[in-house]
Amino acid sequence: MGQQTIIKLVDENHMPQLGLGVWQASNEQVVKAIHTALEVGYRSIDTAAIYHNEEGVGKALKESDIPREEIFVTTKLWNDRHLDASAALQESLDKLQLDYVDLYLIHWPAPEQDHYVDAWRQLIDLKEAGLVRSIGVCNFHIEHLQRLISETNEIPAINQIELHPLMQQRQLHSWNATHHITTESWSPLSRGGKGVFDSPLVEKLAIKYGKTPAQIVIRWHLECGMIAIPKSVTPSRIKENFEVFDFRLEKEDLTAMATLDIGKRIGPNPETYNLVELATF
Repeated sequence: MGQQTIIKLVDENHMPQLGLGVWQASNEQVVKAIHTALEVGYRSIDTAAIYHNEEGVGKALKESDIPREEIFVTTKLWNDRHLDASAALQESLDKLQLDYVDLYLIHWPAPEQDHYVDAWRQLIDLKEAGLVRSIGVCNFHIEHLQRLISETNEIPAINQIELHPLMQQRQLHSWNATHHITTESWSPLSRGGKGVFDSPLVEKLAIKYGKTPAQIVIRWHLECGMIAIPKSVTPSRIKENFEVFDFRLEKEDLTAMATLDIGKRIGPNPETYNLVELATF
């Protein structure tokens, strides 16, 4: 198997390009999944306060023999804590049994609340205090990012957005890149959605490269410069998703993948998503 690729962020920190997502996994499932992932070679875990499984992540990391500094841990600030980020982070750190996280993200802009700039200022302070190494956002559109940068002069290291072959967000990805923000894809496999794994193009490429449809799609993310965090609790799937570093897609195949983009969003629209009680993503 090839070598895991590492991305250099705008703040000079480094992040593995492929990580394990744990959305919708129970604490018990998370412990087993992380043990499998670390054994396979993953060194990046993505969780969030609202996933209610930070305890499981912390337990798995505590049980691992891999040094803490070799594992990149991401968690996120939920919508009801935009004015209380310091306390929210401390709660996450306690559950994770960690002194710091490698990446802390504002989970959604929640524009109706209009507190995301206040939250961002708090994340800047938390970074300066050494409680987080890198800070970023999730689900931010260009106008949200412009406001953050203009009002604080601090560029997010990451913008984690819904991105998969059916929803490629090329304009936002390009804007991120122009402003030195790394794009991270959540739901990178479109949850194995119809129209992706069973598309004639992906099926053809899977045969051509001797890979599974999931491996083709993950490799597409990596070749396009995105960080990807496919979620799975199934050991065979976790292993399969990581076996993508021993091949590259040819240029014409990368170009062909663009034809799958139909703007099909499977998650909420960041312009209108303001929930504070219930987590869906």
